[in-house]
Amino acid sequence: MENRSILMPDPKPSRQFNDADSAVNYLIELFDESTAFLRRQFEKIAQGDTPEGRVRAFYPELRFEMAIHTRTDGRLSYGFVAGPGKYSTTITRPDLFRSYLRQQIELLLSNHEEPVEIGYSETPIPLHFAFYDGAHVEGAFAAKPEVTLRDIFDVPDLAVMDDAIANGTFDAGETPQPLAPFTAPRVDYSLHRLQHYTATAPKHFQNFVLFTNYQFYIDGFAQMARELVKDPNSDYVAFVEPGDLMTLSGETEPSSGEPLGRLPQMPAYHLVREDNSGITMVNIGVGPSNAKTITDHIAVLRPHAWLMLGHCAGLRNSQQLGDYVLAHGYVREDKVLDADLPTWVPIPPLAEVQVALEQAVENVTGYEGFELKRVMRTGTVASIDNRNWELRDHREPVQRFSQSRAIALDMESATIAANGFRFRVPYGTLLCVSDKPLHGELKLPGMATDFYRRQVSQHLEIGIQTMEILRKMPLERLHSRKLRSFAETAFQ
Repeated sequence: MENRSILMPDPKPSRQFNDADSAVNYLIELFDESTAFLRRQFEKIAQGDTPEGRVRAFYPELRFEMAIHTRTDGRLSYGFVAGPGKYSTTITRPDLFRSYLRQQIELLLSNHEEPVEIGYSETPIPLHFAFYDGAHVEGAFAAKPEVTLRDIFDVPDLAVMDDAIANGTFDAGETPQPLAPFTAPRVDYSLHRLQHYTATAPKHFQNFVLFTNYQFYIDGFAQMARELVKDPNSDYVAFVEPGDLMTLSGETEPSSGEPLGRLPQMPAYHLVREDNSGITMVNIGVGPSNAKTITDHIAVLRPHAWLMLGHCAGLRNSQQLGDYVLAHGYVREDKVLDADLPTWVPIPPLAEVQVALEQAVENVTGYEGFELKRVMRTGTVASIDNRNWELRDHREPVQRFSQSRAIALDMESATIAANGFRFRVPYGTLLCVSDKPLHGELKLPGMATDFYRRQVSQHLEIGIQTMEILRKMPLERLHSRKLRSFAETAFQ
């Protein structure tokens, strides 16, 4: 077999740090040098200079070692390792994750009083992931049929992009235990998918995320966002739309970005605050597949909470069109997560999110206490994968829904909540009854349009107020211990 040389950037030593800022700066230095090297080599090939051998650069790695057991604050849900041993995680885009990494490293240092080590990993960076804007790197090889991309560069490898850590199925064996729920290649994969599905760059995503299944909600959110950004007293500094169209504080029109000829599959809109604690809203469309896809990818950004604001079928005769449903349990018949999170796993309500949602409904509707029951019910939501379930024999599904005590039916809420549980992202659901198919009130075009005009604004205001309530909550309280398993990663 031919022995081919490997061209790599100049090596840098591993270093230990007792300061989180210095550690993150070194992560950025290593990553920037590795990716710049790959881009330079790619540009040479594009100009006709093909190297002799392979080109390779590696992700930086964060390592931590504990020799003895240490007692940590039992109230904490993250920020510490489970016991003595070696721990590590590969890191990508430390510039994008600077605040997150700083916080996680600070907690590790303060809880254990041991240094972290930063150096290169043994995981190569795929060429595609050295380009943040989704450049089509294959184009440079089109005129060179005798040269294959994978013969020169490392390319994305699905074998190292699974969710075994988050799913609790990862077996480290003799290797270090994971420090974070996602590896660098898995994060990079999702960052590129987010750009594709939402037509906005990952850097614009905020820490509080609203999901909806209707464009009416997006239209209302965009209108609210433009008003808030225009207000000089608002804490929101920009509004970003698909195409990275950015309207800055005080402006009435976008000053950067490119208008799109058509919307992407799941367009995202971002109401931005300086510290990324603003609100992102995504139209996920209809169905559990989209709901799983987008939450699979947003999860790598480690948001502080996500909520489902959508419409549902009311299953009780006592419900009225326009009533709210605050989910405190889910019947999972969406099927898309069964292989990753078995259906026997309960998806608990999170007290912090439930209280914030109820408080926001009270603030916006003016009802409180027992009177709130006039417009909102708390109960189980059933999510299914068949939009036309009404066309089946009703007896079997209706019996199941009745036995489960379900009060509402949709196609996305259980998926959003289950993936929040799976990825340790606080979750919640507030739905609005738009039809009552079991009681002869079907969703028809004329009825739906009038209903949407009346309800969307109020429902959106409740969602935004909920996020603003959660934003004021300490993170160590919001990121509930309910979401953590026996042996968790130190990073949330």
